[in-house]
Amino acid sequence: MAKTDSTGSTWRYRWAHRQNVLRVSTYRGAEAAWRRRDDELRRLRSLAADFRGSAAAGEGLPLELAADEVVLWALPAAQLVEVRHTTVLPAPDLTVAPPDAPLRPRRPDGVRVTDAGMAVITSRRLVLLGGRGRRDWAYGRMTGLAHDPTAPVTLIQVLDRRRTSGLLLPTDAAPDFRFKLTLAFADAIEQRAAVLAQLDELIAEHAQLKPFRPAVATPAQARLTARVPGGRRTVAVAAAVALLVPAALIESDPSDPTGGAEVAVAATPAPTPSLAPALI
Repeated sequence: MAKTDSTGSTWRYRWAHRQNVLRVSTYRGAEAAWRRRDDELRRLRSLAADFRGSAAAGEGLPLELAADEVVLWALPAAQLVEVRHTTVLPAPDLTVAPPDAPLRPRRPDGVRVTDAGMAVITSRRLVLLGGRGRRDWAYGRMTGLAHDPTAPVTLIQVLDRRRTSGLLLPTDAAPDFRFKLTLAFADAIEQRAAVLAQLDELIAEHAQLKPFRPAVATPAQARLTARVPGGRRTVAVAAAVALLVPAALIESDPSDPTGGAEVAVAATPAPTPSLAPALI
């Protein structure tokens, strides 16, 4: 007869229940993370396909647009930053994969804030309308562009300016700013299709990573080690201790003849000379 607890279920059934709860919980966490990234990739794909601007979007801005220039996006909370020690930045590229980790609200070392105002992305340039004036970065003159992987800072180098400068944005707005700036730059070099193809590839690759629902654990799969608190780990530790104890006893055996003789000699007092007078 199977040994049961007060609920009438055997230890094998209890083991199967715990296993299934754990498996489902792990699966749901992984599936939720997968779903969030899938939704983000598809949102970016839709945005890349429909990202358009208009001249009307620039109405009210203190910014004169060229005849064929339109405003694509604007953010009223941006800061102009400059780098004390200029280094050569990588050339602008069309990478649009969303970051794996969130950005932290910090300013990297060596970067100082010099102005604040509204950031505007147009079809021809990035503009900061600051309190001290306007700063332009024309796409056709960009030689370097780098997005900080941990901070919401984007640095830019252009042909007509020696000092490296860029923008510091709120952490929640930085990812969209980076994506839309890449789209605007791609349009300027007639590479919007390359961005769409990249996103299609990312979506297809991510689809292959969708977690599978776990198999259901059955009572018949339970092993005897499941009855021991701690399971296999406890059994392994107990086995190791069982092997070590006899070895320790052999090394410290009190019946060792060599050790015993030394203890006996040390414990026996040396004979004392007799004090009786010698007989003549």
